[in-house]
Amino acid sequence: MRSMLVVLSITLLVSAAHAGEILQAGAPFPAWELTDHTGAKVSSQAMAGKPYLLWFYPKAMTPGCTAEGQGLRDQAAAFQAQGVEILGVSFDTPSDNASFVRAEGFPFRLLSDRDRTLAIAVAAASDASQPVARRISYLVGPDGKVVKAYPQVAPATHAQDVLDDLAAKPLRGSSE
Repeated sequence: MRSMLVVLSITLLVSAAHAGEILQAGAPFPAWELTDHTGAKVSSQAMAGKPYLLWFYPKAMTPGCTAEGQGLRDQAAAFQAQGVEILGVSFDTPSDNASFVRAEGFPFRLLSDRDRTLAIAVAAASDASQPVARRISYLVGPDGKVVKAYPQVAPATHAQDVLDDLAAKPLRGSSE
């Protein structure tokens, strides 16, 4: 019994140490595979060699998420000029995300993390019972490492905040 308690305690400590921690710049971004709003699979392996912004949003078609998505949509050409692909992630179904894409004219893919596996790994959720994702983002470099984490996102200014960071440290042609 005592050894079972020790194993359980160690397991809980390890889980607590990993759930909820924001990844730091330079850390490898976890491998992932999610379904987009069209039903297609999208993965970190398919994104290898390309920088991307992964923005977690709480719920499709809610005011804050819509404002954040519209800002990213309106700046999509600037992200494209930097070679950065925008990918949204929520716990919504692919069909809910498809409705969101159609309603807002988003030129980027919205991904469904229904089991919250990626969200838990990158601090967008504490556990699988969390009803909505935390509003956080990660800028991931072509090498698959975190360039910058955005643990506190202001929906109205997030797109410009990321573009300002890209202007200060462009990802294209960098020696990193």
